[in-house]
Amino acid sequence: MNQTGYGQAASDRLDLTFAALANPTRRAILERLAGGEVSVNELAEPFAMSQPAISRHLKVLEQAGLIIAGSDAQRRPRKLEALPLAEATEWLESYREHWQASFDRLDGLLDEMKAAAGRSKRAAGRKR
Repeated sequence: MNQTGYGQAASDRLDLTFAALANPTRRAILERLAGGEVSVNELAEPFAMSQPAISRHLKVLEQAGLIIAGSDAQRRPRKLEALPLAEATEWLESYREHWQASFDRLDGLLDEMKAAAGRSKRAAGRKR
């Protein structure tokens, strides 16, 4: 286990996932694939870049396991693979839970401080 609590293989998969998601073109490609299987040519249409450039983005997404090639060799379709995104979501969720618990403790402390300040004010007002 490494310092994040994940094994090395899971940590490496997360590295690949987040590196792939760091690029806006790759995120846009994933967004298009969320609607279903799409050919490489169809994926390339809305982007102002060459087919080889799109292919490089697809290769990064495939290496991260975020997309897989379909079975139609003529169309070369790609489709979304959900598992790496689910793993990234799970990892992020553990941190969200940590921070939510910290914020809840802070809220409790602030409530206690407000209540103590209110008691001090009332006590000071009675002394006058």
